[in-house]
Amino acid sequence: MRIDKFLNAVNIVKRRSIAQDMLKNEVVYINDKLAKPSKEVKVGDVITIKYLKGEKRYEVLQIPTVKNIPKAKMSEYVKEL
Repeated sequence: MRIDKFLNAVNIVKRRSIAQDMLKNEVVYINDKLAKPSKEVKVGDVITIKYLKGEKRYEVLQIPTVKNIPKAKMSEYVKEL
């Protein structure tokens, strides 16, 4: 699954367009490498998002098979580090 779709599907960002803007502004990294919107996410990858007030890191536990998952099930797909 593409990184921009993944961030939206697991509720890290509200809209895919926000995820695409974040990728365009070079604040999203996968395994400490700058991510492009078309980058594929795999189980075990570590996603780092660098915000103005710090950074958040997430480990990919599972790839969703549906477009959006409920917020209550977010912990099944990503783990915040």
